[in-house]
Amino acid sequence: MTPHDVLWTRVQNSLDRQGMMRHLGVRLLRVEPGLVELALPYSDKVTQQQDGFHGGAMGALADIAGGYAGLTMAADGMEVTTVEYKVNFLAAFRDGELRAIGRVVKAGRRIIVTTAELVHVDAQGTQNPCAVMQQTLMPVPKTY
Repeated sequence: MTPHDVLWTRVQNSLDRQGMMRHLGVRLLRVEPGLVELALPYSDKVTQQQDGFHGGAMGALADIAGGYAGLTMAADGMEVTTVEYKVNFLAAFRDGELRAIGRVVKAGRRIIVTTAELVHVDAQGTQNPCAVMQQTLMPVPKTY
Protein backbone atom coordinates (compact mmCIF):
# COMPACT_ATOMS: atom_id res chain seq x y z
CA MET A 1 0.00 0.00 0.00
CA THR A 2 1.41 3.42 -0.95
CA PRO A 3 1.54 6.29 1.56
CA HIS A 4 -1.29 7.95 -0.44
CA ASP A 5 -3.41 4.78 -0.14
CA VAL A 6 -2.80 4.70 3.62
CA LEU A 7 -3.95 8.32 4.02
CA TRP A 8 -6.98 7.81 1.76
CA THR A 9 -8.03 4.69 3.68
CA ARG A 10 -7.56 6.42 7.05
CA VAL A 11 -9.80 9.33 6.04
CA GLN A 12 -12.38 7.23 4.17
CA ASN A 13 -12.73 4.76 7.06
CA SER A 14 -13.35 7.62 9.49
CA LEU A 15 -15.78 9.36 7.10
CA ASP A 16 -17.71 6.09 6.70
CA ARG A 17 -18.35 6.10 10.48
CA GLN A 18 -20.07 9.52 10.37
CA GLY A 19 -23.82 8.99 10.16
CA MET A 20 -24.54 12.63 9.35
CA MET A 21 -22.11 12.72 6.44
CA ARG A 22 -23.51 9.44 5.07
CA HIS A 23 -27.04 10.84 5.41
CA LEU A 24 -26.10 13.99 3.49
CA GLY A 25 -24.27 12.06 0.75
CA VAL A 26 -20.81 13.58 1.31
CA ARG A 27 -18.08 12.08 -0.94
CA LEU A 28 -14.33 12.04 -0.49
CA LEU A 29 -12.61 13.47 -3.61
CA ARG A 30 -8.97 14.05 -2.71
CA VAL A 31 -6.52 13.28 0.10
CA GLU A 32 -2.97 14.56 0.40
CA PRO A 33 -0.82 15.27 3.45
CA GLY A 34 -2.44 18.36 4.98
CA LEU A 35 -5.27 18.55 2.42
CA VAL A 36 -8.70 16.94 1.98
CA GLU A 37 -11.41 17.73 -0.57
CA LEU A 38 -15.05 16.69 -0.10
CA ALA A 39 -18.26 17.12 -2.12
CA LEU A 40 -21.82 17.65 -0.91
CA PRO A 41 -24.57 17.23 -3.54
CA TYR A 42 -27.63 19.47 -3.50
CA SER A 43 -30.73 17.71 -2.14
CA ASP A 44 -33.71 18.45 0.06
CA LYS A 45 -31.59 17.16 2.99
CA VAL A 46 -29.32 20.25 2.89
CA THR A 47 -31.70 23.14 2.12
CA GLN A 48 -33.06 26.05 4.08
CA GLN A 49 -36.52 27.58 3.65
CA GLN A 50 -35.57 29.41 0.42
CA ASP A 51 -34.23 26.19 -1.15
CA GLY A 52 -30.57 27.23 -0.95
CA PHE A 53 -27.83 25.23 0.78
CA HIS A 54 -28.35 25.59 4.53
CA GLY A 55 -25.58 27.34 6.46
CA GLY A 56 -25.50 24.44 8.92
CA ALA A 57 -24.76 21.99 6.12
CA MET A 58 -22.09 24.33 4.74
CA GLY A 59 -20.49 24.71 8.17
CA ALA A 60 -20.56 20.95 8.75
CA LEU A 61 -18.90 20.31 5.37
CA ALA A 62 -16.18 22.89 6.13
CA ASP A 63 -15.65 21.39 9.60
CA ILE A 64 -15.25 17.89 8.19
CA ALA A 65 -12.91 18.97 5.37
CA GLY A 66 -10.67 20.89 7.76
CA GLY A 67 -10.85 18.11 10.32
CA TYR A 68 -9.80 15.45 7.87
CA ALA A 69 -6.99 17.63 6.55
CA GLY A 70 -5.83 17.77 10.18
CA LEU A 71 -6.22 14.01 10.55
CA THR A 72 -3.74 13.47 7.73
CA MET A 73 -1.14 15.18 9.95
CA ALA A 74 -2.07 13.46 13.23
CA ALA A 75 0.00 10.60 14.61
CA ASP A 76 -1.08 7.00 14.04
CA GLY A 77 -3.61 5.90 16.63
CA MET A 78 -4.97 9.44 16.97
CA GLU A 79 -8.13 11.15 15.74
CA VAL A 80 -8.93 14.85 15.87
CA THR A 81 -11.80 16.75 17.41
CA THR A 82 -12.89 20.30 16.68
CA VAL A 83 -12.22 22.84 19.42
CA GLU A 84 -13.70 25.77 17.48
CA TYR A 85 -14.37 27.09 14.01
CA LYS A 86 -15.53 30.29 12.40
CA VAL A 87 -17.28 30.47 9.03
CA ASN A 88 -17.83 33.43 6.74
CA PHE A 89 -20.64 32.85 4.25
CA LEU A 90 -19.94 34.66 0.98
CA ALA A 91 -22.89 33.72 -1.23
CA ALA A 92 -25.96 31.47 -1.35
CA PHE A 93 -26.49 28.80 -4.00
CA ARG A 94 -28.87 25.98 -4.91
CA ASP A 95 -28.56 22.97 -7.19
CA GLY A 96 -25.18 21.52 -8.23
CA GLU A 97 -22.87 20.65 -5.37
CA LEU A 98 -20.55 22.20 -2.83
CA ARG A 99 -16.88 21.33 -2.69
CA ALA A 100 -14.83 21.93 0.42
CA ILE A 101 -11.05 21.96 0.41
CA GLY A 102 -9.55 21.71 3.89
CA ARG A 103 -5.90 22.67 4.41
CA VAL A 104 -3.61 22.49 7.41
CA VAL A 105 -2.07 25.84 8.32
CA LYS A 106 -0.03 24.51 11.26
CA ALA A 107 0.10 21.06 12.81
CA GLY A 108 1.38 20.91 16.36
CA ARG A 109 1.32 18.19 19.00
CA ARG A 110 -1.50 19.83 20.97
CA ILE A 111 -3.43 21.81 18.36
CA ILE A 112 -3.84 21.80 14.61
CA VAL A 113 -5.04 24.93 12.79
CA THR A 114 -6.82 24.50 9.46
CA THR A 115 -8.79 26.45 6.89
CA ALA A 116 -11.45 25.35 4.43
CA GLU A 117 -12.72 27.00 1.27
CA LEU A 118 -16.19 26.11 0.00
CA VAL A 119 -17.09 26.57 -3.65
CA HIS A 120 -20.34 25.92 -5.44
CA VAL A 121 -20.10 23.93 -8.68
CA ASP A 122 -23.08 24.23 -11.03
CA ALA A 123 -24.24 21.81 -13.75
CA GLN A 124 -21.89 23.44 -16.30
CA GLY A 125 -18.89 23.13 -13.97
CA THR A 126 -18.72 26.84 -13.13
CA GLN A 127 -17.21 27.37 -9.69
CA ASN A 128 -18.08 30.23 -7.33
CA PRO A 129 -16.77 30.82 -3.80
CA CYS A 130 -19.46 30.53 -1.13
CA ALA A 131 -17.74 30.26 2.28
CA VAL A 132 -14.40 30.26 4.11
CA MET A 133 -13.63 28.73 7.49
CA GLN A 134 -10.84 28.74 10.07
CA GLN A 135 -10.66 25.94 12.62
CA THR A 136 -8.74 24.70 15.65
CA LEU A 137 -8.47 20.95 16.19
CA MET A 138 -7.12 18.87 19.06
CA PRO A 139 -5.60 15.41 18.54
CA VAL A 140 -7.30 12.77 20.71
CA PRO A 141 -6.74 9.01 21.07
CA LYS A 142 -8.67 6.86 18.60
CA THR A 143 -11.23 4.87 20.58
CA TYR A 144 -12.58 2.42 17.98
